[in-house]
Amino acid sequence: MRGCSHRKGKAVDNAVILSEKVFGTTYGKTANGLVRYGTRFVPVSVIDSRLAGRDAGEVLEGRRKGIPIVSSVSESLQYHPNTLVVGIATDGGSLPAEYRSFIRDAIRSGLNIVSGLHEFLSDDIEFSSLAREAGVTITDVRKMYRDLRIPYTGKIAEVKSFKIAVLGTDSAVGKRTTAVFLNRSMNAAGRKSVMIGTGQTAWMQGFPYTVVIDAMINDFIPGNLEDVVYRAWKNEHPEYMFLEGQGSVMHPAYPGSFEIIAACRPDAIILQHSPSRIYYDGFSQFKIEPIEKYIKVLQLLSGKSVIAVALNRENLSEESYSAEMSSLHKRLGIPVFDPLSDLGDITKYIESISR
Repeated sequence: MRGCSHRKGKAVDNAVILSEKVFGTTYGKTANGLVRYGTRFVPVSVIDSRLAGRDAGEVLEGRRKGIPIVSSVSESLQYHPNTLVVGIATDGGSLPAEYRSFIRDAIRSGLNIVSGLHEFLSDDIEFSSLAREAGVTITDVRKMYRDLRIPYTGKIAEVKSFKIAVLGTDSAVGKRTTAVFLNRSMNAAGRKSVMIGTGQTAWMQGFPYTVVIDAMINDFIPGNLEDVVYRAWKNEHPEYMFLEGQGSVMHPAYPGSFEIIAACRPDAIILQHSPSRIYYDGFSQFKIEPIEKYIKVLQLLSGKSVIAVALNRENLSEESYSAEMSSLHKRLGIPVFDPLSDLGDITKYIESISR
């Protein structure tokens, strides 16, 4: 059925990213990631009526990227998309009711639909019927990974790349973005590196070595993680691998980091942290544990060192951000860096400790 196809190809699509009322927030992290980097779906516009008329790069990073923000699907058509990507990550992975009209408009306008939500849009009777009539496809990214059943074997021990897991003190705190930019910086320095994606946004961004672990049966998560790392090693033989973290090891709802530590056996850990956050994202009844406790827990679990802290600058002035970097460096005795700035120094540091 054409309205329910699930494409795995590498063709690049021009995409409008649906992020109504959440672009630039933690709930818009899929849209944020695609605006920062994308090779499978290249954003030509973003839908968020709150910010219409602005540039997406300016909103996200303070610099224009030539990606206009619009308020509707009809406005987006002037930029010639062929796909609408649902760019949100909601608690529980459900589609907000107000998004249905955007998706209907997109299908009727001849756009393919791509979603990473837990709620499968290709199973929706209204959407699938409209897609058949319009001759477009609906791709549910998580559906492509739900039936992968690869057992864990221990072959991870054969992988000789220096593996760095980018883990976090919270969910939606910037782990993937830091891994993407460090991987790019390492390759730019002439050291072969591969990004290992572990979520739906990494697949949308076009990273070929990706599994979506929160779509899988729990018993097979270790085997699928091991398999994707092993395939990257056998096919590419990179010096370095950056492993995208999921959730946070002490997060009450999303403790996905443990599976990555246990299955992938990283050689080092970089910890992503947002000093302005007091409570776990989406759970104001639970306080985030001190960063020192995170470091201790991660080092005990992995038997490896937390070698640096990547600092999220949300809700901090430039002065406050600089003060936090200096304070954490003094407290922890390890490098603290801005993942959105020049990463040359931290790249050299990683090279030095991996020898």
